[in-house]
Amino acid sequence: METDALPLPATTVCVTGASGFIGSWLVMRLLQRGYIVRATVRNPENKQKVKHLLELPRADTNLTLWKADMTVEGSFDEAIHGCEGVFHVATPMDFESKDPENEVIKPTIEGFLSLIRSCTKAKTVKRIVFTSSAGTVNVEEHQKSVYDETDYSDLNFIYSKKMTGWMYFASKILAEKVAWEAAKENNIGFISIIPTLVVGPFIMPTFPPSLITALSPITGNEAHYSIIDQCQYVHLDDLCEAHIFLYEYPNAEGRYICSSHDATIYDVAKMIRDKWPKYDIPTEFEGIDMDIPVVSFSSKKLIGMGFTFKYSLEDMYTGAIETCREKGLLPYSTNNQVNREKKELLLNYEEISWTLIKRSCLQLERKNIPMDK
Repeated sequence: METDALPLPATTVCVTGASGFIGSWLVMRLLQRGYIVRATVRNPENKQKVKHLLELPRADTNLTLWKADMTVEGSFDEAIHGCEGVFHVATPMDFESKDPENEVIKPTIEGFLSLIRSCTKAKTVKRIVFTSSAGTVNVEEHQKSVYDETDYSDLNFIYSKKMTGWMYFASKILAEKVAWEAAKENNIGFISIIPTLVVGPFIMPTFPPSLITALSPITGNEAHYSIIDQCQYVHLDDLCEAHIFLYEYPNAEGRYICSSHDATIYDVAKMIRDKWPKYDIPTEFEGIDMDIPVVSFSSKKLIGMGFTFKYSLEDMYTGAIETCREKGLLPYSTNNQVNREKKELLLNYEEISWTLIKRSCLQLERKNIPMDK
């Protein structure tokens, strides 16, 4: 997976949201290629949240951490000064927000415009690569069978339905549109990568938000079932490789869908049951038709430029599940039968233990030996 191919001369780039699921893996891949990376995080002094970045290969020579906050105007000025490229990954992702308009949507839009103003001030930035979302493409009342870069989600439908994650979809749509115009006005190349549900191994210490959705059949998080009733997927590593591929591709511009696999929730449930039988996975999902048609996202534009996807859907889930297990974020079993057997063994053990204690007490009594001895 590692490569020693170094860009010559070394290019300085900025990665926002660098400590997160996508950001940290992207930083790793950029460092492996010899880029000089300026990684922005909210608090570089919080060692617990940046430790995984500082421990990356080549971090000691090619990585610096910078404090930046999307809600603070000019916050990215210093980090971006002198950079040739910016990978804008940072985004508020609070699905439980009580005030989504002010806590998710406005900060996403204003934060992106602030970042473009920082790029304009720097006068060295040639390209911005924005990590968008599939939610900008196909969220509408009637689903088509195939979507491409010309499609946009229906904002009126999103605001009226307020489905799980609606504020995230709205924020990405609005941010992409205003940023595209702002970048064009300032003669900065703009690339928007549209990943579908991102799944795979990771290096951040906490549970990645997209895996809350992807692994919901295991965790039983029913609120996320509707998101993956019929869903599209991409491996984290494929996505980060696509970021770098497009950044380095001379004529790349505009929107690019990055999606390699389509599957219904029943396909995913069967795969998990077959490969990880100790997980208690539903065979039916209330309100979701077992014959629900698959909806596809076309990556024809990206593939046509020479990009190749490397990973299968099983690879994605294997990486995600194994990493979650290693980090103690996911149990090795949720199987009720296994849990019942463990409970029965424990009860039997306790019963045997009490029986032995009672026998010992009776023996002591017969020998007239005090219990405290």
